[in-house]
Amino acid sequence: MFDPTREQVRETFFGAWRKYRAGEPLVGIEAVAVDVVLAHPEYHAILDDPERHRERDYVDEGNPFLHMSLHMALEEQLSIDQPPGIAARFAELVRRAGERHGAVHEAIECLAETIWRAQRNNAPPDGDAYLACLERRPPRR
Repeated sequence: MFDPTREQVRETFFGAWRKYRAGEPLVGIEAVAVDVVLAHPEYHAILDDPERHRERDYVDEGNPFLHMSLHMALEEQLSIDQPPGIAARFAELVRRAGERHGAVHEAIECLAETIWRAQRNNAPPDGDAYLACLERRPPRR
């Protein structure tokens, strides 16, 4: 299993954004990273200044790298339908929300909660609880 460090995750975003801005071809996960970044213009200035933000700790504020990483994790889950049924549950959330980006944010709330519970309980993530959370999420409009 791939378990990147904080530095590797940040470098993925910084590097993909730099290549996108330079018009260079994106490979593999870089394309997914850029799609996530393009959906979040509020993070562009951070990615434009890696020297200032590479080592920054986000203690009392939202962590843009964590947020974007959750987006990427969800996209991966949807692409392989893992846990089984997530693609259908997510499609229903999109239908209820009327648009995809708001549904993504609702879904990553569930993903973050699932990861937090797994870490707190020192147990694997509970896929059934994750899917149930998706069913309960109110759609953002």
